[in-house]
Amino acid sequence: MMNKNLKIYIAGHRGLVGSAIKREFERKGYTNIVFKTHSELDLTDSKAVAEFFEQEKPDWVVQAAAKVGGILGNNTYPVEFMLENLKIQNNIIENCYKHNVKKLLFLGSSCIYPKNTPQPMKEEYLLSDYLEKTNEGYALAKICGKAAEKLGLPYQTYIKMTLKQAMDIDEKKLM
Repeated sequence: MMNKNLKIYIAGHRGLVGSAIKREFERKGYTNIVFKTHSELDLTDSKAVAEFFEQEKPDWVVQAAAKVGGILGNNTYPVEFMLENLKIQNNIIENCYKHNVKKLLFLGSSCIYPKNTPQPMKEEYLLSDYLEKTNEGYALAKICGKAAEKLGLPYQTYIKMTLKQAMDIDEKKLM
């Protein structure tokens, strides 16, 4: 049986996917869910994130936070999207590592795959061709975040295509 009192921090709990994941954890009976709004915790501020992790000491972290803006925003401000998303995920990944978080679920995006990826997408297609120009900065940041799972740390990257898939939390995979 899963420990429903594990402390779970959901970064990005007010976004479309993060809020769905929060509701799903609550529906499954988890009672120790921690979340902060952007005004309460700026995830681009490394000192603030370190202090948060030191104080809260989460067991699991769901990284659903990101600067998003759709095709227009990504295309107009590619460097800003890349840099801000790198700061967010680097601060979270670093503090998960430093504070021995048991599991990090990093939510990726299908945009990390090349523009003309064959369907259905497979992990081996990653970095096999050019990215879609309209979201290249965002995609590059997400690719870097996904790479953390290759470091041998207890992290998983979920690349969900739909909200329903994002809500399908397999608790056994979290342990």
